[in-house]
Amino acid sequence: MTKDRTDGKRTRAAAPPPQAPRALAMRSLGALMPAVTRPAFRRQSPASAQIMADWADIVGPDLARGTVPRRLSAGVLTLGCAGPIAMELQHLAPQLIARINRACGREAVRSLKLVQDMVAQAAPPPRPTRRAPPPPVAIPDMPDGPLKDALAALGARVRERQGGGR
Repeated sequence: MTKDRTDGKRTRAAAPPPQAPRALAMRSLGALMPAVTRPAFRRQSPASAQIMADWADIVGPDLARGTVPRRLSAGVLTLGCAGPIAMELQHLAPQLIARINRACGREAVRSLKLVQDMVAQAAPPPRPTRRAPPPPVAIPDMPDGPLKDALAALGARVRERQGGGR
């Protein structure tokens, strides 16, 4: 290949850089996962993600209301907590560490670092209570089937929201 320069002389074009050969063979998803998950696990370890997600189940609802796991780094779990709870956590630290490690399935936490954090005092919103479904609306001129059942249930919910009786 040649290109014309502005002064009339011809030069050779640079060869394109060599490309790595593509693997055209099928690979299992498990073989691809390390390359995909490595960047995410550099930011946050799987143990840390599990502790954050299951915190209320690990420590119980009473401690979960006043504490928030903030960070897990080099075996040190940083907990945000309200002032009075910090003293209780210091006394419960060995049992708490044992519970966390049991939940993770390995020794992920070696010590706790307590940080005063007023956000930890906010109680989680209460779960809505389940009520019994209202009685379905009668639809006499429709053949029996799943569509009739769904429409009857929808009619009952609409009637309930409008405050209407039976």
